[in-house]
Amino acid sequence: MANKVRIGVLGAGRIGQLHITNLVQAVPGAEVVAVADPYLSDAAVELCKGLGIENVSKDPEIVFGNKDIDAVFICSSTNTHADFIIEAAKAGKHIFCEKPIHTDLAKIHEALDAVEKAGVKLQVGFVRRFDHNHKKVRDVVASGRLGAPHIVKVCSRDPEGPPMSYVEVSGGIFLDMMIHDFDMVRYLSGSEVTEVTAYGTVKTDPDYAKYGDVDTAIVMLKFANGAIGVIDNSRVANYGYDQRTEVHCDKGCVQVSNDLDNQAMISTREGVEIAKPTWFFLERYNDAFITEEKDFVDAILNDTEVPVTGHDGLMPVIIAMAAGKSLKEGRPVKLSEIEG
Repeated sequence: MANKVRIGVLGAGRIGQLHITNLVQAVPGAEVVAVADPYLSDAAVELCKGLGIENVSKDPEIVFGNKDIDAVFICSSTNTHADFIIEAAKAGKHIFCEKPIHTDLAKIHEALDAVEKAGVKLQVGFVRRFDHNHKKVRDVVASGRLGAPHIVKVCSRDPEGPPMSYVEVSGGIFLDMMIHDFDMVRYLSGSEVTEVTAYGTVKTDPDYAKYGDVDTAIVMLKFANGAIGVIDNSRVANYGYDQRTEVHCDKGCVQVSNDLDNQAMISTREGVEIAKPTWFFLERYNDAFITEEKDFVDAILNDTEVPVTGHDGLMPVIIAMAAGKSLKEGRPVKLSEIEG
């Protein structure tokens, strides 16, 4: 392979445009040669042209049928992910797919089987693993310096909720929002989740209940290594994007707080002022997006393992399904009940 990975992007919405921009401007080993989206907007077309990408279409065949394309970025709606993975694998193209792979376990396994059969690489877009703060927590725990993990805590709160048109098709808070946190607790603890107990309620907008969803949730977890954990989510934190992690271990604790708009602390007679957290995930995690893109491209160029595998994409979906079942039935649910 040449010293660049030629990439086709499927999906040119908010996340697709972010990846396109990063790949062109910040990933030297990447070359975006085609972009396809059946709902292609004028803004997306203009963005692509401004970045020098002329091959833009509503037809994904410009990606799958192009033999010069080495890899695809799947940034389309969730219900297309597995089918696009299967088609890309059959075409012999490496795959980066935004989370989740799918909301149906049989479809996920079909996609993973296609990837294995084709011998291509698949990386799933759990971007928080590439954040400098969360990675430090993981590295400290994995080093063994603090001993065995006892408690894993993740707080994740959005500054504002999504539109109800999105909530209607999102799959619910566990499959949509908390799925990132399910990946994080596996990543931070170095262990698989074995059991979950979920609690949820509607606190910010009664319309969530119309779609069988909640906007505020807590999930307690048990891990195979004996640790326990807790995740809390809120769709609305009016002070900004709240992202905190902590692992308490035998010999100590490692934790990280939010990235703030700035690090200035103003102290006066009246009190102490600091900045609020960054407002949204595109600001909070843009450097992490670039790192995950670089790592995917490097894995192809150097023929090494991708940092987030298909298995890593599967497990948070199983945990999310267990959480949904726990909330509905009001009891702890073992992951073996979802997929034995």
